[in-house]
Amino acid sequence: MNGHIAIPVWLFVLLIIVTCAAVLDRVLIPSTRWFIRRRINRVIDEISTRLDIEIRPFQLTKRQVLIDRLVYDPKVIEAVQAYAQEKKIPREVAQAKVITYAKEIVPSFNAYLYFRIGYWVAKKAARLLYRVRVGFVDNEDLAKVDPKSTVVFVMNHRSNMDYVLVAFLAAERTTLSYAVGEWAKIWPLQMLIKYMGAFFVRRNSGNRLYRQVLERYIHMATKEGVCQAVFIEGGLTRDGCLRPPKLGLLDYMLRGFQPEDDRDVVFIPVGINYDRTIEDRSLLRELDPQAEKRSVWFVFKTTAGFILHNLLLMIQNKWHRFGFACVNFGPHISARKHCRENGINFGSMTREARFREVEKLSYKLLDSIKTIIPVLPVPLASTVLLENRSRWISEFDLKARIFNLIEELKSKGVTVNVPDKNRESVIEIALNMLRIRKMFIESDGLIRADAGMIGVLSYYANSIVQWRQENDMKVAVDLKKKDAQEEIIDVSRLKKKPVPSSS
Repeated sequence: MNGHIAIPVWLFVLLIIVTCAAVLDRVLIPSTRWFIRRRINRVIDEISTRLDIEIRPFQLTKRQVLIDRLVYDPKVIEAVQAYAQEKKIPREVAQAKVITYAKEIVPSFNAYLYFRIGYWVAKKAARLLYRVRVGFVDNEDLAKVDPKSTVVFVMNHRSNMDYVLVAFLAAERTTLSYAVGEWAKIWPLQMLIKYMGAFFVRRNSGNRLYRQVLERYIHMATKEGVCQAVFIEGGLTRDGCLRPPKLGLLDYMLRGFQPEDDRDVVFIPVGINYDRTIEDRSLLRELDPQAEKRSVWFVFKTTAGFILHNLLLMIQNKWHRFGFACVNFGPHISARKHCRENGINFGSMTREARFREVEKLSYKLLDSIKTIIPVLPVPLASTVLLENRSRWISEFDLKARIFNLIEELKSKGVTVNVPDKNRESVIEIALNMLRIRKMFIESDGLIRADAGMIGVLSYYANSIVQWRQENDMKVAVDLKKKDAQEEIIDVSRLKKKPVPSSS
């Protein structure tokens, strides 16, 4: 009984590993799961008491259950059979593709991460970079929205900061499920975004099987009442103007909509604007077809340099926030009411007729967004600088013209996000922001827009150009062509057909 048994070192190590794995599997992991699940349930119970739009059961369903439900959806099965016959491949191969697509699309919503971590990070990031404001929200109108309806926030897209800003500002009312592009499919960002309830979309995929899987997921989420956020332009604006609406996601939401039987789909227009968007020069560069393509290393180096420069300014107490970031919420638009007023039923229409009606609705939403995009100090200053770009004016005269522009806009009923009590100091800060970025040149106490910065000034002026008279001004965007000629973009195109971007 007291004898010794000799075993090889490798076997001893293997036994230790197996023992540790057994302890983890039978003791530590279950107890950890219980602890985490208990915390999550506590957060859900706490949050549900104060949210205007409660977390839907669909969002709390296990991810694997949703994946299986999507993979074996009858319409997806039909698409699999058609795809297999078209490509002349075994049905199992096509089914495997669907499983891959479903795992890529379906999120893994975690209430604890969303409200305890995501909300905190979004709040800190937004307030660190900007002076965040909600310029306008009609609480009486929002109170009329049926809490059982599917709410969709439809917004313009000026910056990647939009995701953070709107999620932070809407977190007191509801959770948001975003459609995000391939840019976010990097570890660990991909995992975090899925936990926040977002789903991935291959923006320009022409694969009909993939589009069918994506359509059925959006249909499922909409039918189950999941609150969603959609960028109606389908991508970032390149020149500051609103782009034509993309119909894909809206069509997926309304394709099977039965106004008398299904829960209502309520669209809430959201207007977003910034005194400064970090990507402004990069976005303008994409308008130039002759611009040299930047390497990944150059992008990384430039981004790292920008971050380090701002960190250094913070350490030296010389750093200032990037001005205002403002969000306005407009009056809601009910899909059920829209169908009744126009005598239509999206669920029973042919594809061509449905697309025509979805396009009408999308332009109605776009017009609503256009009227609530916030008017901020830097766009105001940029507008005045552009109007006087051919002559020198004093700083006093520049401020006076900005004040006149504010009064002109207010006389038209526009909500201008410049407080009256400290208007002069706010405009002074905006001019200093433009001065630091060298947007204008100064000589002998006089100011004039820098000819090399016309494009950037136009980018900001275009965000409020819809409020000016059609022929009041033209906004020039410098594409930096080799012949150094300027392309003049007529602002009236907002009422006609916007210039297509390269995305």
